[in-house]
Amino acid sequence: MKELLDVIAGFVWGPLLLIPLLLLTGLYLTIVLRALQFHKLGHALWLALIKRKEPGFVGDISHYQALSVALAATVGVGNIAGVATAIFLGGPGALLWMWVTGLVGMATKYSEAFLGVRFRRVDAASEQSGGPQFYLSSGIPGRFGSFLAIFFAIAAAIAAFGIGNMVQSNTVAASIQTEFGVDTWVTGLILSLGSAVVILGGIKWIGRFTAIFVPFMIVAYILGATWVIAANIDALPGALALVFTDAFTGTAATGGFAGAGLAAAVRYGVARGIFSNESGLGTGGIAAAAAQTSNPVRQALVSMTQTFIDTLVVVSFTGLAIIVTGVWTSGETGAVLTRMAFEHGLPGRWGGIVVTLSVACFAFSTLLGWAYYGERNMDRLFGRAAVTPYRLAFVAAIFVGAVQELETVWTFADIMNGLMALPNLVGLLVLSGLIARETRAFFSRPQWRETVATGKTLGETN
Repeated sequence: MKELLDVIAGFVWGPLLLIPLLLLTGLYLTIVLRALQFHKLGHALWLALIKRKEPGFVGDISHYQALSVALAATVGVGNIAGVATAIFLGGPGALLWMWVTGLVGMATKYSEAFLGVRFRRVDAASEQSGGPQFYLSSGIPGRFGSFLAIFFAIAAAIAAFGIGNMVQSNTVAASIQTEFGVDTWVTGLILSLGSAVVILGGIKWIGRFTAIFVPFMIVAYILGATWVIAANIDALPGALALVFTDAFTGTAATGGFAGAGLAAAVRYGVARGIFSNESGLGTGGIAAAAAQTSNPVRQALVSMTQTFIDTLVVVSFTGLAIIVTGVWTSGETGAVLTRMAFEHGLPGRWGGIVVTLSVACFAFSTLLGWAYYGERNMDRLFGRAAVTPYRLAFVAAIFVGAVQELETVWTFADIMNGLMALPNLVGLLVLSGLIARETRAFFSRPQWRETVATGKTLGETN
């Protein structure tokens, strides 16, 4: 089974399918949106972190809470273990390809969020629901759009148990057992019960919790990584040089590092980059659809900051900490490699403690975000009655993932990510004209500039 999954993953994430499709779609959307992610980033960050909400408009949670849910889902073990795995398999150059994925992925994330809000609808519980499972069928007429939507919904409902569940709980349980000697079943039970308290409360509970928890965990982790980099600041110029040179030449074998060619740097950089920020998977549209917002463009701007924060900030700190400390040549991989880097920079046992607690916090937040993604797709497939059973099954799988050896779970997660991305990317390309047209119309209105100066929404200025 493992060999079969490896073959499938190699094809899905190989040089002939998803990697070029993801990068080229992101590049194409960057062009049609006129590099919006660069010249509107400042305004987007202002909306996300300063403005924070647009009360009085349709939606279940504020757009800041929607961003927090998206960040909760994406800032997970991929930012710690996934980055380390990419560098272990692809060398330091893989970090550059993660950056590239993030930069073009901001346009992809913008587009997903725009469509998520643009085609959202009210479910049987009077909650907003949107994402590829709706905008593919609503935006693309005929059976083809419906097929893409159902295909995505099935893949997403299953993928939530991989990328958003067992991968997370398994990594947490193993890390806590190594650092503190706690049995995996104890960690699994705590994660399951803690997740159940929030997940069973629905999107409003998830939004309120992540709005407080996510910023705290990200800032705490970045402070720890900053200490590590500062303690090895003399190695930073050489580390950056390695990232840029090895991204195009591959990395020679050295120490415990077996060596990696250019293809490996690209493949694992892009694959782990997508695993981390999820741009192209379509999940950004699901979280965005729940937000109170006056216009799809405004929420799309907020949502694209999620990819910026996840990849250009959190991933960068992890990757640079691993490279400046030189532990990337140790032959270790995953969270163990990141832990080694922090132990080289922080005094005493603090390195291991910081990484272990960060893994636990990141994974817990991811469980909450992906539980919501999965239930939205179950609602699309089977109706509201399927939501509560899905939540209970999701909570149970957290415990299973914590106590079982899951050698193939990362490979399985990569495959399911790919099956989600394929229909979504097709939809983004087909609907790119609509996205670009309505985005240009929004920014052509003089009122949007007034919102920057006054802090008012378009609805208020009109």
